[in-house]
Amino acid sequence: MFTNYLAKLGIETNFVDLADITGWQAAIRPETRLMFMETPSNPLTELANIAQLAELAHQNDILLAVDNCFCTPALQQPIKLGADIVIHSATKFLDGQGRCVGGAVVGPKDIVGEDVFGFLRTAGPTMSPFNAWVFLKGLETLNLRMKAHSANALALAQWLEQQAAVKRVFYPGLESHPQHELATKQQSGFGGLLSFELKGGKDAGWNLIDATRLISITANLGDTKSTITHPASTTHNRLTPEQREQAGIADGLIRVAVGLEDIEDLKTDLARGMS
Repeated sequence: MFTNYLAKLGIETNFVDLADITGWQAAIRPETRLMFMETPSNPLTELANIAQLAELAHQNDILLAVDNCFCTPALQQPIKLGADIVIHSATKFLDGQGRCVGGAVVGPKDIVGEDVFGFLRTAGPTMSPFNAWVFLKGLETLNLRMKAHSANALALAQWLEQQAAVKRVFYPGLESHPQHELATKQQSGFGGLLSFELKGGKDAGWNLIDATRLISITANLGDTKSTITHPASTTHNRLTPEQREQAGIADGLIRVAVGLEDIEDLKTDLARGMS
């Protein structure tokens, strides 16, 4: 989707492995103007080394943009690590209750304050004053909420690793995560998003989701209420089976955006579909 929209504007794109610095370096061409990444990624929680990629970008006179949706400024501050632009989906954790649709582009005045603001003002994709007010109110509790999301997600991830039906858990707060050490360095918390792969494939995934009673079945995330989805048939269903396999989106993969409910209630709800 990212490629399709930019192609309509005559912008060429290419993809690299998020954590492979040599891949990023090899992908740079004379006409490259922007490096864009999401860290942690959705839904496999892969991490990119922001400081390392910022150095590479600036050595080649390229801007580095970071989608910081899942950590928010409460847990990760990419600009302090060298990024030029930070993108947020305010609809998610910044709001925190799924009330409004919006976004934020953060960066220096000469980029965001002039170019981005000028486009928003002229072309019209500007949020309503009411939505802006709701997001500002959400920021008042952001730090507290993100700490609570992180604590719940870590506890749930640790529990999931112990379940016989689970093949693998993806969460940066786990020592089993291949980039756990990097997460502890560039983040002050591990966030509320996790995913896990069930041994039984798609049927096991659908059965688990259908069995839930507390967790909301939706592709949205970042609410005080936990949400659950099956990426292969929802957020990534436009990819071919081969593309999903290459991206690591297995048929048995489940994504959970862990909310602020009692952790034992969340365990009980997921356990219903694992028996």
